[in-house]
Amino acid sequence: MPTFSAYDTTRLAYHLVGEGEPLICLPGGPMRASAYLGDLGGLSATRRLVLLDLRGTGDSAVPDDPATYRCDRLVDDVEALREHLGLDRIDLLAHSAGANLAQLYAARHPERLRTLTLITPSPRAAGIEVTDQDLREAAALRGGEPWYAEARAAQEALLAGGPFAELWPAVRPLTYGRWDDAARAHAAASAGQTNPEARGRFDEGAYDPAATVPALRELAAPVLVLAGEYDGHPSPDRATELAALFPHGEHAVQRGAGHFPWLDDPGAFSRTVAAFLDGDVLSVRAGGVRLAYRVWGEPSAPPVVLLHGRGGSSLTWTRIAEELAAEHRVYAFDFRGHGLSDWPGRYSFELFRDDLHAFLEARNLAGATVVGHSMGGVAAYLLAQRVPGLIGRLIIEDAPTLLPLSTPRPPAVRPEGESDFDWPVVPDTDAQLNDPDPAARERLSEITAPTLVIGGGRDSHIDQGQLARLAETIPGAAFVTVEAGHLVHTTRPDAFLAAIRSFGLV
Repeated sequence: MPTFSAYDTTRLAYHLVGEGEPLICLPGGPMRASAYLGDLGGLSATRRLVLLDLRGTGDSAVPDDPATYRCDRLVDDVEALREHLGLDRIDLLAHSAGANLAQLYAARHPERLRTLTLITPSPRAAGIEVTDQDLREAAALRGGEPWYAEARAAQEALLAGGPFAELWPAVRPLTYGRWDDAARAHAAASAGQTNPEARGRFDEGAYDPAATVPALRELAAPVLVLAGEYDGHPSPDRATELAALFPHGEHAVQRGAGHFPWLDDPGAFSRTVAAFLDGDVLSVRAGGVRLAYRVWGEPSAPPVVLLHGRGGSSLTWTRIAEELAAEHRVYAFDFRGHGLSDWPGRYSFELFRDDLHAFLEARNLAGATVVGHSMGGVAAYLLAQRVPGLIGRLIIEDAPTLLPLSTPRPPAVRPEGESDFDWPVVPDTDAQLNDPDPAARERLSEITAPTLVIGGGRDSHIDQGQLARLAETIPGAAFVTVEAGHLVHTTRPDAFLAAIRSFGLV
């Protein structure tokens, strides 16, 4: 367990979890030991978490002067940690009350921040107050829970000034998205992880919003404010208000989550935060679903949008994107249920089509060339027939033709272990492949975009005869074969590039 010396010689401890670029993490509570953060829902798979035990908590020493527990005085401890780690700029993540400390740090040391991530943050340092009505409205969302009546009664008594220690245990289920065994254990550990004296001094006289807010409005670093759908402290509305203070602020609301979103849905949490922290990844909202995407090339160059297949991600296009970026502005996004985008749990080719439509509109890409592999190719031709003129040119790479399969696919068996995509994608789309909507093929003749269909040849599992007939049905479409199997652009990238360049994509 590493330690360092604070400005007043108090010995402070931190814990390292995971690998990768360091991410300094400030706990909430207030003044709760950092152990409750765990591995932040698996975020440690992509970042090395530096979990700071604030003075007087966890493995850090108790200071000689208890007045140093005050939030604004803890800013110097964070700066001492940065110096100890030898980092010129830091990625800083803070939870709950710890977000007040992070906001004060950002106001005092803006040049030291590379990114700022605020998880279900207290907004008090910015002068935004959580109201009793916020808490009541959030609680009302849990009306169907068996513990709701007791929790609401205790919450109301607490809001009326009742004793915290007696009432809080009954209120606590409202702070979790799921009040299951894991949540109960997490909650039970709180008392032994929190310093009561430090907690009582944390907020006292620490905030000056009139000075802090102007500084936050000038912060150059990107900021993510993540709220839980069921959380009242802050509610999604208050989190949005906080995010709006920052010139490069964005907000996200995690569905089904309370005050500890990494416990309620670890995957959703880690994907959202990992996408934000990755400087090569951007995000847009499409019908309430967050879509992560990557960009290459000059902004003024002709746009090309690359669509991955089932089980893939935008990263499968890296080689092709880098080649095309010499002459094009290249976009590749992760469909819902894939990569770093949201995994909402329900999927269809039509929903993937809608993802593409929303992405093109969000990025003002009408007229772009769209290249779709497999599942992405289906999404592309479904959109091209539905909204003629939206897609400039269309390239379909070894995509299913939505004709009934001669041998229906059997029920899919989920493999063991973690995957990079949401498993329901497979059974949901297999069902459509086994019993496709005939309207999809009947409307192929309505496609107006110049179209190239690329087949993978004899080693592909896609029926190449059907693929050729798909090209014959689309007015003016060309069909070429690249003997590569189904993964044409990854197996034979040079041949794939030659094929699309012969189509005019230079």
